[in-house]
Amino acid sequence: MATIIVAILGLQVVAIPQAGHAQQGAAPPAVLVQSAELKPLSEQTEFIGRAVAVDKVNLVARVKGVLGPRLFKDGDDVKEGQLLFTIERDPYQAAVDQKIAQRDSAKATLVNAELQLKRAEELLRTKTGTQATYDQRLSEQLQAKAAVENAEAQLRDAEIQLSYTEIKSPITGRVGRAAFSPGNIVGPDSGILATVVSEHPMRVLFPVTQRELLEARRGGGTSSDPKIVVQLRLADGSLYKEKGKLDFLDVTADPKTDTQIVRAVFDNTDNSLTDGQTVRVILEGEQVPSVIVIPQAAIAVDQAGPYVYVINDKNVAELRRIKTGFSREGLVSVTDGLNAGEKVIVQGQQRVRPGMTVKPALATAGQK
Repeated sequence: MATIIVAILGLQVVAIPQAGHAQQGAAPPAVLVQSAELKPLSEQTEFIGRAVAVDKVNLVARVKGVLGPRLFKDGDDVKEGQLLFTIERDPYQAAVDQKIAQRDSAKATLVNAELQLKRAEELLRTKTGTQATYDQRLSEQLQAKAAVENAEAQLRDAEIQLSYTEIKSPITGRVGRAAFSPGNIVGPDSGILATVVSEHPMRVLFPVTQRELLEARRGGGTSSDPKIVVQLRLADGSLYKEKGKLDFLDVTADPKTDTQIVRAVFDNTDNSLTDGQTVRVILEGEQVPSVIVIPQAAIAVDQAGPYVYVINDKNVAELRRIKTGFSREGLVSVTDGLNAGEKVIVQGQQRVRPGMTVKPALATAGQK
């Protein structure tokens, strides 16, 4: 993913004061300072995404009947082929038995028709029978054969209907809550009985604008670039411990939003990700460069751009124009105008003028 230009938000806008010194005899103003650091830090780009299960199956009744005992607990891990629901079998077993009897009857009729055809053939051969009788017996034999095939097809259909009385999980995953209690009459129109979701791995889908995709392509990035590290920020603000990888870029763009869907995959070994969950997707390069960074609080802007106050070894403040890059975690990267180790004022700039002597104190973590 190419570098996305990040705007520096919340920068304090103040007018550049005229150069001057502290009034003679006045105590130097107290300020807090911090050294510019050369720190390994890469640009991050965040998107809003949604977790989506690789496989998700809604279990529904395909035949009508009384729902039997529930064979799982809500939230159980289930295996492919595991029996979860049953529907009363007796009516469908009776239909199978009836079709078996009809098939056997049709087979018996076929046996008799074949015997009659054989007899008619023998009579015709000895010229004691007629061609018309033989033709009639042949027709009866063919009709009896067709009746057997029809009976066997009806038997297969009845057996299929009987098999629908057992509702099994078609995938390995975790089953949700059951929508119906045992004893209810369910059928094809009843809706979803329960949902089975495969959570290992879990996919995360997020939209990316055409502008960002074009910048990524110009930078040589692709939707499956292994050099892109994918992380997730969860609802409580914490980072998900697993890292994912990009594996798919949709082939069409949404004309309403001019975005394309990008997909990342996570192993989700601890089941932290749930189908439908909203997350923030963080993309950054695998190679982390070292950049000069300063606290965002040190920067002010005016019409000429951003600047900071730098303190020299004599505690004299100097206004320094800088060029900034990306911002992250309260830090701003400086691409020009500042060297590592130089001290910048992070608090108290309002009382400072260029060339003024100040009384610096090192800012602590809580004061930045």
